[in-house]
Amino acid sequence: MSHHPSVPIRRSLTASIAAVLALGIAVPAAANPTTATVLITGGSLSISAPLAAGSLGTTANTVLGTTISGQLGEVQVNDARGAAAGSGWVASVISTAFTPLAGPTIAASAVGYTANAIVKVGTATYTANDPANLTGASPAVTATGITGDNSATWNPTINVTVPGGMAAGVYSATITHSVL
Repeated sequence: MSHHPSVPIRRSLTASIAAVLALGIAVPAAANPTTATVLITGGSLSISAPLAAGSLGTTANTVLGTTISGQLGEVQVNDARGAAAGSGWVASVISTAFTPLAGPTIAASAVGYTANAIVKVGTATYTANDPANLTGASPAVTATGITGDNSATWNPTINVTVPGGMAAGVYSATITHSVL
């Protein structure tokens, strides 16, 4: 009886096919691909700032006046609009007068803003505008040349020029940020 070398291979292949069929694993006769899609819409342009900054500092009353400066807390703009390349945004700031419980106020025109270092994410050119007068909405930080999503974070210093002869007490103001 002659022994043919392909017989063990045939037996092995037959055993493998029998095992696949016994386990219920079927080999597909044909593939049927399905196309699936997802839709991603443009996000939003938003700004966040602390709800309360606390005390910006303390000074003694002087005849000539002085300046109190303190950090406001982290301000952040997130731009997930997927805006067209080259577009931009402007973060603005405005302040009310610093008002005590009784007596004269410190006008918003005596309130200045310094953005300080800007932490950047994404591609854009960020400019700190550092307005010296917050009577009206003033540009604080500007982003230009945007490509795709971006974010900017800064911790501004608020500079309050206190005129001489102010009454002792706690003065409060509301500082509002917006972005367009």
